[in-house]
Amino acid sequence: MSDKEKKEIEELVPQSDSEVGEKIIETVSEVTDVSKIEKEAPATPAPAFNLGGNRDRRKNERRPSRRPERARQEFDNKIISVRRVTRVVAGGRRFSFSIAMVIGDKKGRVGVGIGKAGDTPIAIDKATSAAKKSMITILLNNKNSIAHPVEAKYSSARVSIMPAPGKGIIAGSAVRVVLELAGVKEVSSKILSRSKNKLNIARATIKALEMLKEGKIKKTKD
Repeated sequence: MSDKEKKEIEELVPQSDSEVGEKIIETVSEVTDVSKIEKEAPATPAPAFNLGGNRDRRKNERRPSRRPERARQEFDNKIISVRRVTRVVAGGRRFSFSIAMVIGDKKGRVGVGIGKAGDTPIAIDKATSAAKKSMITILLNNKNSIAHPVEAKYSSARVSIMPAPGKGIIAGSAVRVVLELAGVKEVSSKILSRSKNKLNIARATIKALEMLKEGKIKKTKD
């Protein structure tokens, strides 16, 4: 019998219990060694999934707005009267708008103007340009109040304005609009006529404030 045949017979013969136990111990030790290696090896982090897509990146990478920034207006404005005028012609009726506007810088300059046009935006532009042409500069004291009482009349409207320290602006109708846009504070006003025409009242207020140029400025102590 050759050596090769003997080896094949030995492999077919069942091994003893001791030999089998030794082989089991060897395999267990190998497994434990592998577990140690796995513990010592750094764990690779799990890939993070962004469920929200690229929203955060899009927020940071937004394109700059192409719209030019609006320049701050030199004057504040407020419309006090809007009238729609109808004119009957051979072809039918034609409508136009008449707008009365007050503008001011709240630093002592104020003006009133009227604009007439077939479209409202054009009428507003005309009223603004007319108000700029008629602007006046008011003499105020260090508390942005007037130095002395004034009273003026324009058409059928009559307005009286008096200093009122510590009371703010006590006024109504178009008088208040003119005083606020002119930057006048701590005054009291009264409409002495029955006229409800806001344009005439505003012009009477402007006329009264113009009288402050004739008086002297009185500086008040804090």
